[in-house]
Amino acid sequence: MTHEQMIIYSLLIGFLLDCLLGDPLWLPHPIRLFGKSIYFFTEKLNSGKNRKAKGAAVTFVLIGSTFSSVWILLDLVKSIEFLYIGLVSLGVFYGLANRSLIHESYKVISALEKSGLEAGREQLSYIVGRETRNLNKQQIKTAVLETLAENLSDGVIAPLFFYALGGVPAMMAYKMANTLDSMIGYKSEKYREFGWFAARFDDVINFIPARITALLMVMLSFSWRGLVYIFRYGHQHSSPNAGYPEAALAGILNCRFGGPNVYHSTLVEKPYIGNNSRPITNRDFYKTCVLNFITCLVSVGLICGAVIFLCHR
Repeated sequence: MTHEQMIIYSLLIGFLLDCLLGDPLWLPHPIRLFGKSIYFFTEKLNSGKNRKAKGAAVTFVLIGSTFSSVWILLDLVKSIEFLYIGLVSLGVFYGLANRSLIHESYKVISALEKSGLEAGREQLSYIVGRETRNLNKQQIKTAVLETLAENLSDGVIAPLFFYALGGVPAMMAYKMANTLDSMIGYKSEKYREFGWFAARFDDVINFIPARITALLMVMLSFSWRGLVYIFRYGHQHSSPNAGYPEAALAGILNCRFGGPNVYHSTLVEKPYIGNNSRPITNRDFYKTCVLNFITCLVSVGLICGAVIFLCHR
């Protein structure tokens, strides 16, 4: 079996595992190990002077060690085909988060519809950074759709992008960088200096994947308005990347995202994305879930096609 075939088989197996299993709580996950490592260094170093330098050093060390350790492990077993494919497939499975993203979003909508506003707010609090205790039904559904769009980039397309560039070592290094941003990339007083580099680094590595995600979304939904929204609203978001897939989805659904929200007791005035403030429906949610899955599926297919094309040049 050629190396190119192993790349394709591993990607397909990992994708299938994500579709079937998602992120079951009973299964050990490297992201939890990443989180513990970040917490350890944060507790030790996020104090005193030179917090920016210490935070940058921690970011470099954790991302670099993640890449190198995965690369060394795979290099050791590359001559044993079934073991190599198994480990790479497992890495792809751990790197993708499409099923868990859709499932966790569904739990919010289900709680909101079946158990009421308080249940919906509580369930939403598990997947977003904004405060949820005062959100109304429309705001909860809007937050779910924004999360589906933003995390389609962060949790699906970006990992696949780095898999295409550097295999599972690059994919896992990306996941470490993304975990660093989610844990210490806040603009709060505690992390403003220590997490500054991690946040900026995450912005840089997500620059291309976020725009690829947005373009795939509008192409697969045949939405001209979505394309217009990307160029009109994508750059207005406070994040240099999240606005693009969110703008694409707002255009596809012809709805409005953004606006003021409370983060860590601070009101953040985000610009609106779109101008149609119509109610968000459950149909919008299911349409978005289908679009997320198709975008993931097509991305996997494109990577496989690119590998085959490059092998036969």
